Amino acid sequence: MSTRGHLGRRLVQLYGGLALYGASSALLVRADLGMEPWNVLHQGLSRLTGLSIGVVMTLVGALVLLLWIPLRQRPGLGTVSNVLVIGFALDATLSVLPAVHGLVGRALLLVAGIVLNGAATGLYIAAAFGPGPRDGLMTGLHQRTGRSIRLLRTCVEVVVVATGFALGGTVGVGTVLYALSIGPLAQLFLRVFALPSSGPATMVATGAPARAILRP
Repeated sequence: MSTRGHLGRRLVQLYGGLALYGASSALLVRADLGMEPWNVLHQGLSRLTGLSIGVVMTLVGALVLLLWIPLRQRPGLGTVSNVLVIGFALDATLSVLPAVHGLVGRALLLVAGIVLNGAATGLYIAAAFGPGPRDGLMTGLHQRTGRSIRLLRTCVEVVVVATGFALGGTVGVGTVLYALSIGPLAQLFLRVFALPSSGPATMVATGAPARAILRP
């Protein structure tokens, strides 16, 4: 594949993955059976402020990105695009996706949302344009403190979920199912969407350890 073609595919994967991530998150909102951890916070803040969940996601992403400065993290194209695209895609999908009231329909939306979220994560990571703001925060804290990314992510996401729940965000079976399945799904789709010439060296160049799943 030519250099131009390779870059073109990476860009398609980046923006396709980000748009799909936002759309898949909208499915979880409509399912109303529990959100992914950060979106519990976004939903809670949305209900508190009256702003759309997509706008809140964008604002929180920008604030998290500011925390990169003292951690000496450098954003990439994927980082900035993450902040700008996902919230817009989420709101756009919610504007055309009707509410679903039956439990079976909501359960199907939940499963579809989680699987598509895994596919979106694989697309986005494989494009290798840099980590999302929240994952960059994790890797920055890891570099500064020496603590494991697993521990740091767990601590941060417990605080995020608890705060979001207190503000009215939805925590439920979907939150647990997402937490258990997103890692294996992302790894599966990483293999599916891996670029022909990309390998471990390309992924390391993004500054995110292989075990760090990139999220919005």
